[in-house]
Amino acid sequence: MIALSPFSYRLRRAAVGRLHCLLALLVALAPTLAACGPADDAEPGDGVEDWGVAGPFDGGEPVGKADNAGIPGPAVATNTSDTQVWIARNAWEDTDTPAARKAGPAWPEQSGLTWNQKYQRWVESMPRTAGYDTYYETFMLATPWGKSLPAPRLECAEVALFLRVTFAAWYELPFYLTAVDATGTRIYVGHFGVRTKTARYANTPRFASAYKDHSAMAPAQYQQSWPTDAKLRARRLGDDDQMDFIAPGARAGAYFDEIHLNKRAGHLTWFVLEYFGSIHLADARNTYNIKPEAVLEGDVLLERWQRKGIGHTLVVKTVNELEGGQLQAELASGSMPRRQPKWESPTGSKSYFTSAETGGEGTNYDGDEYVKLGGGIKRWRVTKNIGGYWTNTWMKADESSWICDTDYAALKVRPARFEQILGDADPAKMRDALVQMIEDKRNHLREYPASCSARSGREEAFDKLYDVMQSHFDMSREEVDRQYRTIEDYVFAELEYTKSKTCCWNSTTAAMYKIVMDYNNSLQQGACKSPIAFKWDHGYEVFKQYASQSGQGYLWKDWSADEPCAQQNVTVDTEVPSDATPWCSLEQ
Repeated sequence: MIALSPFSYRLRRAAVGRLHCLLALLVALAPTLAACGPADDAEPGDGVEDWGVAGPFDGGEPVGKADNAGIPGPAVATNTSDTQVWIARNAWEDTDTPAARKAGPAWPEQSGLTWNQKYQRWVESMPRTAGYDTYYETFMLATPWGKSLPAPRLECAEVALFLRVTFAAWYELPFYLTAVDATGTRIYVGHFGVRTKTARYANTPRFASAYKDHSAMAPAQYQQSWPTDAKLRARRLGDDDQMDFIAPGARAGAYFDEIHLNKRAGHLTWFVLEYFGSIHLADARNTYNIKPEAVLEGDVLLERWQRKGIGHTLVVKTVNELEGGQLQAELASGSMPRRQPKWESPTGSKSYFTSAETGGEGTNYDGDEYVKLGGGIKRWRVTKNIGGYWTNTWMKADESSWICDTDYAALKVRPARFEQILGDADPAKMRDALVQMIEDKRNHLREYPASCSARSGREEAFDKLYDVMQSHFDMSREEVDRQYRTIEDYVFAELEYTKSKTCCWNSTTAAMYKIVMDYNNSLQQGACKSPIAFKWDHGYEVFKQYASQSGQGYLWKDWSADEPCAQQNVTVDTEVPSDATPWCSLEQ
């Protein structure tokens, strides 16, 4: 058997990588499976009605040819007055209607921009701000009502879905997502409600009669007293959607209530985030693949390295042109557990764009080609009235940027093309950005010590740091390790996801991190000893016993399957092979 280097191992493994959140191919299992996260049982107060939804909502296989651009949805003339969320008064390509001529939060009057261009401007314009009670930067959400709120705490796919449905609702644009339920029924969720082609779907809400629309209020009225919806404010996405930065005890529904005068849109947003996820973003019926050179703000980058299971979704936040025709792009993403979107640096963003897991060359450990797993850079479809049917298609100006979802030869070279067109910072800035990426992953582990995504992301950043330091600073791997490695990197060793039950445990805490580190630091008294990795080894008894002996037993949690966990019966977690200099060698 040929031994793989850790870097090659990470490129080929089926399940280890940036495990920021689940890319569940069976995602949206009724309201109990979050968009790209673990199962979370609905509890009283969530406002989950018995809607008769037949989960899971599945995506679709590649459709080829025009990639869904001509596949009709529901008829425009259908009477949807009972399920209507908003009336689609505007069209995505409008530039000179009374509504299109108005100024918005990111464009002036008479801008001449289409609504899709305005969406891009809006995503780009939202400024940086410090994240709430965290170590990274996020952005402030700009609304048409003069409000500005910190970005909501969401999972990865939820961020992309939230931004798109919110903008469409605010500006009364046609919008829908489509999927297939467990019975094979195709459903459409959008401005007309939750429907099949001809009728309301199951017992889903009659939005028009169930919820209020206050859009007719004048600015003086809503500025004096913002209307609220108690039922909407009570809705939540899980146990980790706290939005205390807008109000004590606020959850996702309260956030949606704060940004929508049309409360029907707030309820629809909650429904979309409960029932849709990354698989539906990968589906050519909702988005389409674009050429790297065409990348713009608001586009969506998907990582997928398994046919079923984990992945990551990121939103393109900024795109700027550099000298020489190169581009610089930055990404933002939520995670699991939910967080405010993390605004990545250009260096960190480039590492995502150039990853083989975004639909590039090569195969995973199961032999599946990455290019056929649905990853890569994608753009939202726009809903248009074509021949009397609502149809998800593209903007006229974007057709030349499209790549068919079965053109694998063109799709798989996109990460390599991003390597060419995305400019690099000078070596010192690259070094500093990579060191910061490593520290970001450590910070995440300090809050969630079982996180396999943070462990893998840290090691991928180290791989890039080794290259930069050798190429530009003449430093060996051992010299890099001596300068930049800490004992934490050995305690929280990288684990192989599909063979490590620790990776399914999302509810570990900062207190548990401290216990694990205190134990390992205690071993270093006197002669150096190899750290004990925090992983399942017939249990976590050594750490649990130390917690009890040090009077902290009440802070230790027992393992739980916080997400679907096929590997939950392993006896010992599997560490990813590492070429890092042994800890005690660094201590010499």
